[in-house]
Amino acid sequence: MKTDYQQVIPESWADTARIFTALGDEHRQRILLLFDPGEQLTISQIVAITPLSRTAVSHHLQVLRGAELLTSEKRGKEVFLSINADLLLRTLTQMADFVQAQQSRRVD
Repeated sequence: MKTDYQQVIPESWADTARIFTALGDEHRQRILLLFDPGEQLTISQIVAITPLSRTAVSHHLQVLRGAELLTSEKRGKEVFLSINADLLLRTLTQMADFVQAQQSRRVD
């Protein structure tokens, strides 16, 4: 058993922890599922199709942006959001590699 991480998560996992925390909320998951591949949406478009208030949507978008799962681009008065697919893929690949390593080290 590894005891190094009882109190502190390794620095290499800090981004992973932040991303999984952001993904841990069902509303944020649904917001991500609104995007078609490569699509950019505005906050107004997201608010229009969710049952959440604009304030709640803004909060969830802030968490997703803080975890860098969403990127933003301001054009005029509008902010266009898109999924940071590269970061999401890297994170999920890192997690899959970890699980695969654990599986291969299993003692039966």
